[in-house]
Amino acid sequence: MMDRGWRHFPHEADLGLCGWGPALAIAFEQAGLALTAAVTTSKVNEYIEVGVTCTAPDPELLFVDWLNAIIYEMAVRNMVFGRYAICINDDQLTATLWGEPVDRTRHEPVCEPKGATYTELRVAEDDGGIWSACCVVDV
Repeated sequence: MMDRGWRHFPHEADLGLCGWGPALAIAFEQAGLALTAAVTTSKVNEYIEVGVTCTAPDPELLFVDWLNAIIYEMAVRNMVFGRYAICINDDQLTATLWGEPVDRTRHEPVCEPKGATYTELRVAEDDGGIWSACCVVDV
């Protein structure tokens, strides 16, 4: 397995996604890319920068809040994001998202994520020091 990446996994009518990496923040960034890939397989230009902050008492709840922050920004700004940079300090996440407005012709959106759920929620570090962050997203 590569030291970082993402994958989708099936879950009835919804979509499971998982990100992993050598740090918790990288696993969260990779999960953001998995969320983007659920929306579009097209290249996303990264010329608009958006900042987000999330706070939660543990990494699992922080992960759900993180995904929901991306989904919120996608919806209210009518954007899709192609790159994420995260800093996590204790219970606070600060992030920068880079993307562009949705172009329905070029991006051909496949689905519209409605929200991250607690279904199959898991954030953990394995024995090799690789973090993973997974859950099901309602689409």
